[in-house]
Amino acid sequence: MISQIGQVMLYVNNQDESKNFWTEKLGFEVIAEEVNGPMKWIEVAPKGAATSIVLHNKELVAQMNPGMNLGTPSIMYFTENIDELYNDLKTKNVTVGDIVELPSGRVFNFADHEENYFAVMGK
Repeated sequence: MISQIGQVMLYVNNQDESKNFWTEKLGFEVIAEEVNGPMKWIEVAPKGAATSIVLHNKELVAQMNPGMNLGTPSIMYFTENIDELYNDLKTKNVTVGDIVELPSGRVFNFADHEENYFAVMGK
């Protein structure tokens, strides 16, 4: 039986810039950074999170696995203080959408430096 989501693979054009985005703008921690031949992966996550993001080189993965779906996964993050996070990201010049009221809560989206969009919901 599956008990949890362990990792989300995010295929990016520049792994080091992506690592900087997730750690400097979002405050994630680097869990692991490994190189195995031409493959390099960087695992990042919020402190204490059960699920992490693994940053993979999109071009290299495409060469190794032609036809693989390398699109951005649709990820919804949760935050305890949506207004504080929203203002912090704006201050750090992160592209953010408007905060929207949904029946399930307040939500906004944000983009990384490669224009991959993600969502955040206040919980």
